[in-house]
Amino acid sequence: MKDDVPRNVLGGPLGTCSVDPLTGFYRTGCCETGPDDRGSHTVCAVMSAEFLAFSAAQGNDLSTPVAEFGFPGLKPGDRWCLCAPRWAEALAAGKAPRVVLAASHAGALAYCRLDDLKAHAVDRV
Repeated sequence: MKDDVPRNVLGGPLGTCSVDPLTGFYRTGCCETGPDDRGSHTVCAVMSAEFLAFSAAQGNDLSTPVAEFGFPGLKPGDRWCLCAPRWAEALAAGKAPRVVLAASHAGALAYCRLDDLKAHAVDRV
C-alpha cells in the first residue's frame, strides 16, 4: 500500500507553512509539489529583509504586490514556500533565510542538504 501523505524533510507528515499569506505552488498553505511544479516550491522559508533583497537582485521580486495574481508581496517574518534551488543559491551566497523543517517538503532534498536545512531551522529536531 502506497503512502500518499506528503512528507517533510524529516520524514514526518508535511505541516502547514502559511495561510496568511497563502503559500504553496498549489496555494494550499503547504509546500506540496507535483509534476507541474518545475521550480520545486518545497522549502518553507521565513522571509528576511536580506533574503528578499537577494531574491530581487536575482530577478525575483517577492516584496512587490502583484494584484492580478492575488500576490500580496512578502515582508520579513512571512513564511513562504520557496523554490529549493533558489534557497540553495541563497545559501551559497550567504543569504539563506531560516526554514521550517516540519513544513518543508521532502522533495527539497533533491536540491538541498538536510544538514544545511537543519542549520537554518527555526524548529529544532
